[in-house]
Amino acid sequence: MDLSSGEISTLIFKRIVRDELGDFSIDHRMLTVFMELDGQTNLGAVARRAGLNMSTMREIVSRLLHLKLIEQVEEKILSIDKDFLEYLYMQYSLAVGPVAEVLIEEEVHDLGYDLSQFPTQRIAELVDRLSRDIRREEKKATFTKNMIKKIREKGYF
Repeated sequence: MDLSSGEISTLIFKRIVRDELGDFSIDHRMLTVFMELDGQTNLGAVARRAGLNMSTMREIVSRLLHLKLIEQVEEKILSIDKDFLEYLYMQYSLAVGPVAEVLIEEEVHDLGYDLSQFPTQRIAELVDRLSRDIRREEKKATFTKNMIKKIREKGYF
């Protein structure tokens, strides 16, 4: 796994139990990170608890991977459904006009995703970013209120 570039704060790792470890040495920071990797907590939270920056985390996790002491947990990512996407287009069109679809696609792309696989856990962030482009306060408030209601209805929180 290549951790040399890209966002790693959302990645989740777990410790590997092995019978044959071999000889290696780790420092106190590596041991601290190793003990925090529980298969549920993302690297951003581990870094905060350990008092480390993400650059240092990248180095430590790369070393732990190289030593085969940890492995990435494949998180099942739920994507927004067609109904929600259509509702988003409709609500945003009411707020900004016919350019809504293009603006939504650009914002999704800027977040590093494709619309067909946009994760539900990032939808609130998308709605917030889209709402910043709505100039009229009453339209912004209506858009945000309607989208929050739909997010709750879908269980995307």
